[in-house]
Amino acid sequence: MKTIQVFDPALCCSSGVCGVEVDQKLVGFAADVDWARQNGALIERFNLAQQPMAFAENAAVKGLLERSGAGALPVTLVDGDVALAGRYPTRDELTRWAAMAEPVAELPAAGACCSGGRCC
Repeated sequence: MKTIQVFDPALCCSSGVCGVEVDQKLVGFAADVDWARQNGALIERFNLAQQPMAFAENAAVKGLLERSGAGALPVTLVDGDVALAGRYPTRDELTRWAAMAEPVAELPAAGACCSGGRCC
C-alpha cells in the first residue's frame, strides 16, 4: 500500500478542527482521513505550526514552498511524489492513491422490499 503524506498549513491543532471558527473543509477532510485509515490507508499529516522540521527536511515540499510560497499548502505526497497542492484531497482521491477497494453499497436483504426481482 502506498503512503500518503499531507503537509498542512499552520493550524491551531493537529487536525485543524478546533477553535471557535472551524473551517468546514477541514472537518470534511478530517472525516475522510479517519475513514481512509479505518479502511487500511497509510496517511500521515504534518502541521507547519507544530512540525516545521518535517517541511524543511522534505525536499519536494521545501522546493514547492520556495517556488510557490505558503499558498501551495496543503501539499499531498504519495510515496514521496507531489500528487496535489493548494487544496485537500477528496475521499475518492485518497481511495485511489491508497489503492483501496471502492466501498461497495450494501444491497437490501432478500425479500426486504423486492419481489420477483423488482424493487418497489
